[in-house]
Amino acid sequence: MFEIKKSILIDAPIEKVFGFMEDPTNLPEIWPSMIEVTNVRKNDKVWNSFDWVYKMGGMKINGHSETVELTQNKSITTESTEGIQSRFDWHFKEIEGKTQLEVISKYSIPVALVGKIAEKIVRKLNEHEAEVLLANLKARMEE
Repeated sequence: MFEIKKSILIDAPIEKVFGFMEDPTNLPEIWPSMIEVTNVRKNDKVWNSFDWVYKMGGMKINGHSETVELTQNKSITTESTEGIQSRFDWHFKEIEGKTQLEVISKYSIPVALVGKIAEKIVRKLNEHEAEVLLANLKARMEE
């Protein structure tokens, strides 16, 4: 498993940022390689499960994620066991009317996708992708 940890300060109220991020249908708007999110379902705890199509290393990968933990305006944790095995922990903190957002992503690169040599390149691309995702979210929330 690989890990990426990034954070950003967004000049928007925590309720706005959290509300946007808890709806997985918003992800393709800010996540460059997230092609689509479909079949969003809420369970009895008002948490989501959803299917997605993601582009990594030039290949489209279909997957499924479940929101396994959600604390209103504090944190969202999703896990994927289909497609790309991953866990995303989103931590929200209010700082003087702004939102500090930290994302910690743990993921496996599908073996069929890349060989060992290309693995380093894909890891660098994923690091950059996380930075762009947060920058896009910031721009969207500060409109």
